[in-house]
Amino acid sequence: MAWQDRNMTTVTIPKNLIKNDDLIVLPRKEYERLVRFWANAELLPKHTKKAVEKGFKEIAEGKFLISKQVKNALGL
Repeated sequence: MAWQDRNMTTVTIPKNLIKNDDLIVLPRKEYERLVRFWANAELLPKHTKKAVEKGFKEIAEGKFLISKQVKNALGL
């Protein structure tokens, strides 16, 4: 898969990385935030770690609401 813009560099992503959803692209700041979070996760209590893991699982399964849906559900 290749993508190019007039002002950008061409990036070629091997098909074997994208066929099984094995590739994630995110901004460096977000990556660094995640690294800091998980580096500090060792300091979290066990019940907090479980809650975070459950939340990530629910997000991966699509079991979440966006803020607009929450507002509508609350009648705001």
